Amino acid sequence: MLILALDTSTAACTAALLEPDGTIVAARDEVIGRGHAERLVPMIAEMLDGHIPTRVLAGVGPGSFTGLRVGISAAHGLAIGWSVPLAGMSSLALIAAGAPPGDRPIAVAVAGGHGELFVQSFERHSLIPFGPVRNLPPEAAAASTTAQLVVGSGANALVDARGSGEALNLLPTASHALRLPELLRMLDCKPIYARAPDARPMAAA
Repeated sequence: MLILALDTSTAACTAALLEPDGTIVAARDEVIGRGHAERLVPMIAEMLDGHIPTRVLAGVGPGSFTGLRVGISAAHGLAIGWSVPLAGMSSLALIAAGAPPGDRPIAVAVAGGHGELFVQSFERHSLIPFGPVRNLPPEAAAASTTAQLVVGSGANALVDARGSGEALNLLPTASHALRLPELLRMLDCKPIYARAPDARPMAAA
């Protein structure tokens, strides 16, 4: 049994082929910024080397709207083509899974639109979240968590706004997928936007 895990919610394009115990069979991590649609499927094809996964796991955000749609669409297409189960996983928890070991809580902050941050705090070992994902301006995000270590693309903005703590600009790595608690890797495979899209229907006259 092999699990294909992937995430395109950030500037990283990351995919991994994992055994159920978390053993890494193959992994690819590339920081590409944009262009996930062109790189993701060839990356997966290179990594599979003839293997057919028995399950697909895709990061569902929150993060880049465009990136999320690329990864989730690819995951749906592959799962249908292979006739295998598909589930979503928390992209913020996946970032937290890459943090250095420690005992204190950890916060993940990811840059969102309009200068705001997606922020969520986790227990360090179990990666169980302390609360829901929130989308906040940096000052409010800083006030929302007391975790001293903040990771993710918005970590520096949060720590600067708070004036204390340690920031690490980590990106998600798909090879860490099975470190997530089961509840955070058994999500519906649809985007978690954590805020309303910028485009809204026009109000009736």
